[in-house]
Amino acid sequence: MSVYFITAIDTDAGKSIATGYMARYLHDSGRKVITQKMIQTGCEGIAEDLITHRDIMGIDLLPEDKDHTTCPQVFSYPASPHLAAEIDQKPVDLAAIKKSTQLLSEKYETVLLEGAGGLHVPLNSEVNIIDYVQQEKLPVILVTSSKLGSINHTLLSLEVLKNRGIEVKGVVYNHFPQKSEFIFKDSIKIFKQFLDKWYPEASLWELPLVNQMEELPTFEGL
Repeated sequence: MSVYFITAIDTDAGKSIATGYMARYLHDSGRKVITQKMIQTGCEGIAEDLITHRDIMGIDLLPEDKDHTTCPQVFSYPASPHLAAEIDQKPVDLAAIKKSTQLLSEKYETVLLEGAGGLHVPLNSEVNIIDYVQQEKLPVILVTSSKLGSINHTLLSLEVLKNRGIEVKGVVYNHFPQKSEFIFKDSIKIFKQFLDKWYPEASLWELPLVNQMEELPTFEGL
């Protein structure tokens, strides 16, 4: 049984798309895999990111989606979890998240647990996402992108993970938005150099632009 925590350098880095394709890769490889969404904000009912995962995997919603095991925390307002919880007057239940992960890991070989935003997103006044990840000893997969500014955000995220003693399983380099060929090629070179120095056992995977995919991306070593 393996549980991986999927986080990103910030909001809209492509975390849900990457999680879906990782799940698709494992599913197509014969692994019994499921995705979990830690917290979904700006939504009601079944978490919309789970719907994205299932669409990419090419499967219907699972029973664990319909009974909310895969996302026990859904808030209506599109904001950071701590604020969304305050607006809905319903505190974030960390124990419910942990219990869901345990239940899923008993049934599935691999659980891909997608976070919300980046590492220092607050869950409440005392706990940020990285605190939860460290407490639960979860290996991390970091999703980054080719946009301007991603080098700084990526290296800062990797450095704080290093300082916290958190294992980095790999980095997913999302080709979107790929507005500059120079930045696109340089960024991945910088990421590879940093990983080779500080995380030599971590993988660096690429996620091509969805509308330019000639074949499904692979995540060898996952």
